[in-house]
Formats: sequence, C-alpha cells, structure tokens
Amino acid sequence: MVYDVGSTYTKVTAFAKEAQGLKFMGRSQAPTTVRNIEIGLVEARQNLAQSIGVDDIDPQRVLATSSAAGGLRMVAMGYMPRVTAKAAKEVAMSAGARVLEIISHETPLDFRIQVLQEIKPDIILLAGGTDSGDEDSLLENAQVIIDSKSSAVVIIAGNIQAQARVEEILESQGVRTIRVPNVMPTIHELKVKPAREAIHKQFICQITQAKGLGRLMEMVSNGRVIPTPGAVLMGTELLALGTPETEGLGNMMVIDIGGATTDVHSVLPDLALISNEEKGLIVSNEKQISYRTVEGNLGLRVSATGIVETAGANGVLAKVALQGEGLAQELQAYAHFLEKQPEYISTTEKEKLFDQGLAIAAIEIAIKRHAGYISQSFDPVMGIVPGTPVGRDLRKVQQVVAVGGIFAHSSEELSRDILTKAFADRGISLLPEAPEFIIDKSYLLYSVGALASEYPHEALVLGLHNIFQHP
Repeated sequence: MVYDVGSTYTKVTAFAKEAQGLKFMGRSQAPTTVRNIEIGLVEARQNLAQSIGVDDIDPQRVLATSSAAGGLRMVAMGYMPRVTAKAAKEVAMSAGARVLEIISHETPLDFRIQVLQEIKPDIILLAGGTDSGDEDSLLENAQVIIDSKSSAVVIIAGNIQAQARVEEILESQGVRTIRVPNVMPTIHELKVKPAREAIHKQFICQITQAKGLGRLMEMVSNGRVIPTPGAVLMGTELLALGTPETEGLGNMMVIDIGGATTDVHSVLPDLALISNEEKGLIVSNEKQISYRTVEGNLGLRVSATGIVETAGANGVLAKVALQGEGLAQELQAYAHFLEKQPEYISTTEKEKLFDQGLAIAAIEIAIKRHAGYISQSFDPVMGIVPGTPVGRDLRKVQQVVAVGGIFAHSSEELSRDILTKAFADRGISLLPEAPEFIIDKSYLLYSVGALASEYPHEALVLGLHNIFQHP
C-alpha cells in the first residue's frame, strides 16, 4: 500500500505482490484535514476498502509520499551563478524542495546575510567549486551562514577537498551539517542522488512535526516518507531509463498539476550519449538527464489566483472560448474562493469550464518555462546568434504523461483536449514537436516512484502496463 498526503487530498493505492509482479488493486482518496492529517489517512483507507469490497485492509508493507508540509524552504549557495549555484538549485528542485533564493559569489556579502535572515530556510544546500577547484567560496559562505545566525541544516555539497574544513567551521558554531559528494565534481558532471537523498531525510524530519504525520512515520515500513515531487521524478526516471531486465521508454516529459503547484519533469536518456564537448557547461545548458521545474504560484486550488494573475483573467477565459468583463470578474472571485476552500469540487458547468481554463493556462506557462527556446537575438558573450537553440531541448520527446486530479477525474477526451490546447502555441519554445499524451488515470506515477527503490523491476512493469497500457 502506498499513501500520498497532499495539500488538498490524501490518496492511497493498494497493490498485490504476485509471482509475476505487482498487481494494481485499487485507489481511493479523502480530503486532507489540516488540523490532523491522520483523519485523512484513515478515511482514505476506509474508502479504499469499500471500493474493493472488503471490510478493512491490513497491508503487509506500507510506503508513503507527502507534499502536505509544503516542501522544505531552501536556499542554494554556490560559486558561479551559471554553474554550481544553478547546479545546487537543480538538485534541490529534483528532491521536491522549494528553492527560495540562489546565492553566488556575485551576491554582496551583506545581502547574503540578509537573505538568510529574512527567508529563514529549513535547509541550505552549500555547493561551490569542482573537486580540486575553488575552495574560497565554500569557506566564505560558511562564514556567511554563521554571521546570519541561521538555524538551517547545511548540506555541504561542494569541493570535496574543502568539505572537512567547512564542516569544522560550521559545527564549531553549533550549525548542523551533512556532508555529501560534490554536486558538480567536474564541469561536465552533475551528481544529484546523494544530495537528493540527504534532502529527503531532512524532509522526513520536518513532516513529523506536522500534526498526524508522526503517525504516518509509524505506519511506513521503511522509515521513509518521500516528497511527492521527488517520487514523481523517481518514477519518471525509472520509466524512461528502465532496469537491467527491462528497457525503458526513452525521452519522456511529465506534467503534474495539483492544488498548489504545477511541476514539469523531463528525463532525456539520450543526453547520456553526447560527449563532454557537446555538453559544454552542462548545468547552464540544462543538459542533465533529469530535470524538474516547479511553479509554486500555479495551482488549481491553493494557488488559483496565481494562474489568473500570471495569464490574466481574459487569457484564462480565452482557453475555453469564453469572454466578457462579467465572466472575468466571476473567474477572479472563483479563484479567490478556491484558495480559501481548496477541497471544493466544481459543480456547475461554468465552474468546470473555469477549472479547465485554469489548467490549460497553468500547463502552458509551466511547460514553456521548463523548455528552452530558439534565440531571437545576438548574445556575443555566450556566442548565441538568432536561431540558436538555448536551454532544455524537448523537441524529440514523444511521450508526455499527465498527472493530477483534473486528469484522474476527467474523461479521456477532456484530458486530451486540455493538453492539446496547452501545447497548441509552441511559439519559439523547444517543446515536443509531435507529443503523444498519456493520461495517468489511476494516479500511479507517484506510487511507481515510491516502489522503485524496493521493487525496481516490478514497479517498472507495473507502470508500463497500467499507465502506458503496454502488454
């Protein structure tokens, strides 16, 4: 059994382990009760038992993901803003954290201290310098952390030769630290996994402080609760890359639209085949195999007003062929209402059209921010001329997986219509040229990611069969 405690709903999915692998048994959900998250856990399990026709469920193994704690508040610190600082951000994003600021050596010292004092991050990812490269930035930022009197846990993920000194400096002043391998050991290599796992562990420490989630920690069999965005990315990586026993599907894109955020993941195994010369500065060109972006102000409930503010009320209405000042005012009022009542389910045809317009607008904005673009101007410093592809190139991606409540609870036809409209105006973006839309109707991708660490082959086969309908 796999739970997912979200900001709006708590989902639970049951699987049976059989000789041939994992069999999907059923899925259910219940509203997440903020005052006590355990209420949603119990109701979701009861609803699942009822849906599959049993009195109760006594699972042999329980795994869990969660986004109910809102994600870790994180600051990424590095040396070069286009290289290690951005590498730190990508590591944090892939782990499901909320990166609120990126600090580089170009950021004035007094402003760095001010940022840490104002943001009060839960965790600081301290990168900087390739192995045997720059050490000064790590030492300098360690002193900044001390001067700011930050209570954050510091993950030291920079130049391996300087890590022991940085650890000693920080811990001598009572700052908690965790050392992991350099996130960027060479200019062409990004090492995500160790730092990602360290962030996951800190996520567990935080969510146990939320009311009811301590009980969730008692329920899980492996002592881990994975951030939901991290689980979705892990599931995407498994499906794209495969296992030694089963080949993956190759280049893939996932759109996960929820009540609070719209996340876009892309995994491009083809990038493993290109040479270091072709990669260039790997991070600045978004040429790592796995990449995630999150739009924290684009969600269908908690962040509904963010969509209206970004796309404009009339822009949202145009997505579903509506117009008029009266409707624009109604949409704005509806978005404000949703932020106060995130568990609300639309009932009238007008509200359902509003939801569709919000979804189309949020997805279009998110995918264009995730993808690169065709340059329209000269940049002599970067050697870019008009027509040059810049950033994440997704043009050869064929399979786009859609995840989220609006897809799980809409017809196949409506789901595809939402995606088709969101991808209709590619403009200069390096978006897929001929995408095939796959709807995760049973909301299984997060479960595939949660299962991946313990049952990689079985989880892959489960995803291929139940999400992609492969025999």
